[in-house]
Amino acid sequence: MTAATGITGGIGAGKSVVSAILRTMGYEVYDSDTRARQIMDSDTDIHRALCAHIHPRAVTDGRIDRRLLAEVVFASPEALNRLNGIVHRAVEADFAAWLRSLTAPRAFVESAILYQCHLWQVVDSVWAVDAPAQLRIERVIRRSGLSPQQVRERIDAQPDVTGRADTVLLNDGLTPLLPQIQAALAALPSAL
Repeated sequence: MTAATGITGGIGAGKSVVSAILRTMGYEVYDSDTRARQIMDSDTDIHRALCAHIHPRAVTDGRIDRRLLAEVVFASPEALNRLNGIVHRAVEADFAAWLRSLTAPRAFVESAILYQCHLWQVVDSVWAVDAPAQLRIERVIRRSGLSPQQVRERIDAQPDVTGRADTVLLNDGLTPLLPQIQAALAALPSAL
């Protein structure tokens, strides 16, 4: 059976950088954001739920209006909770099937909302990636074109997870990340 480690952290912290390094090292990494997008795009039941519980124009002509969806959910914690409730079960089931399909002794799951979607319950350890808030804002603006206010809203909508993690990786652009990852790997529980 494959053991799994969760990789979490807020927007712009560097979860994807850590995941890319792990993939380069030969590890399998489940990217829950990418899979959630794929599942959301293809599941008509999810489309109906988005229109019924988030916004009536969340899906038009079979396509999710992600800009509208983001505006609604990042402005309302209740709407964000409804969105997460709609998508979480599908992602959890998809991750469980993916994990069962592996033969490697260790794999990883990357998720900004690892605790909210209960994926933390199926991993044996959690790594949180962290970076200073201003650096996170700058990173997200560069890659997405969002305004500083929009990025702050997203940061504020995500709880700080560093206190719950087994390991915190600092991705501040100054502290070397690879030695932190190597040390965290060495500290992982052995796969059963």
